[in-house]
Amino acid sequence: MGYIMSKLNYPLEQMLLIKKNRFDSAVKTLEEKKAILEKAYEKLYDLTQERDRVLKHKVAKLEQLRHELDTGTTTDVIQRSKVYLKIVDEQLAEKEKKVADQQKQVDVAQKQVDIATDDLFQKKKDLEKLELHKKEWEKEMDYWVQQKEGVEQDEQGSATHFLHKREKHIRKKDREKKENGSS
Repeated sequence: MGYIMSKLNYPLEQMLLIKKNRFDSAVKTLEEKKAILEKAYEKLYDLTQERDRVLKHKVAKLEQLRHELDTGTTTDVIQRSKVYLKIVDEQLAEKEKKVADQQKQVDVAQKQVDIATDDLFQKKKDLEKLELHKKEWEKEMDYWVQQKEGVEQDEQGSATHFLHKREKHIRKKDREKKENGSS
């Protein structure tokens, strides 16, 4: 049986290899997309931290200005503080824009991960279907080989039985001849 099965090749073996390669490629693509997403999140985190530092600085300067106003200060100091706060507001707006732009990059990267995940899932389903088909095909071939071997064994058994019966018949005739010839 092993000899016959080894001669039978799964007819879709090439397709199975192609599906396996596509699945492996999809796994690699997903890993790459996840790495890009992770870097995008790290950059977003860093930009958010920078923005938060500028925001804390602004809040500290506003509190300082309020304190100076409460304690009574010169108009010149107040004017300088307002100019400085305007610069800090511009920096904060710039940082906010960078955070928003990076959030868009994160969203794009996440969408790419989602697409790659869906693609991987589909490729896995395709591969599993073909692997299941191969197993079913192998079962059919095993059954076919067993049937063929069973028929061959039946034929050999019948032939052997016929030969034994013939030999027995010939021996019986030979014995009868000897008995008839010697009597």
